[in-house]
Amino acid sequence: MLAVVSELSPLPVPQPIFVDEEAGVIAYRKLPGRPLNLHPVKEPPRLAAPLGDFLSRVHAAPVERMEAFVPRDTFPLSELLEEAEGHYRDIVAQVPLAARRQVEDFLGAAAPAEPGLLLFCHNDLGSEHLLVDVESSALTGVIDWTDAAIADPAYDLALVYRDLGPEVYERTLMYYEGRHDDADHERVVFYARCALLEDIAYGLCSGVRAGSGVRSYADAGLAHLGRTFA
Repeated sequence: MLAVVSELSPLPVPQPIFVDEEAGVIAYRKLPGRPLNLHPVKEPPRLAAPLGDFLSRVHAAPVERMEAFVPRDTFPLSELLEEAEGHYRDIVAQVPLAARRQVEDFLGAAAPAEPGLLLFCHNDLGSEHLLVDVESSALTGVIDWTDAAIADPAYDLALVYRDLGPEVYERTLMYYEGRHDDADHERVVFYARCALLEDIAYGLCSGVRAGSGVRSYADAGLAHLGRTFA
């Protein structure tokens, strides 16, 4: 799968140079850049063009070809909403009062309609898997393809919305050549909100101290509540 992705992607991705399937070992040369979640760039909007180009190329991969390498990842959106409600119950004491009404209004509404089109997706395009050059605000690579699947392409865009905000998401769409209508946008916002609640719960309920790598998911999620649920 990584070999095929390296042909598709306009950005550097891991290319295996050693594989021992029996031992479960794979090695690749370290890609340039640093994880975006730990090293914010000075000009986030500059990430939009390479992200749009990257997602256009990945989502255009022939599904029939990619199904040989990855599973289908589908689930009822109503179940995802139920999971989000559970995450919220776990973290509500830590959610600022000003944000609770917005979150609860979201959780009280119906889930969007199911996607009509499934494509090859990275399927975990959070900022921790985007490598950047901090000084130039350039996107230098995309890592961790272990969750890649035939899935809803709106989910890849949703993590851009969650981690980089609505402005970068809207700019990314300017360079995105895949189909994207109002129903797709509704699912993007839906996924972003569910994923944000999951991140906060992961960071707060894992029993680790503030300042750790895991807790950083909660800190970022709490900081982004306002813009994600606006």
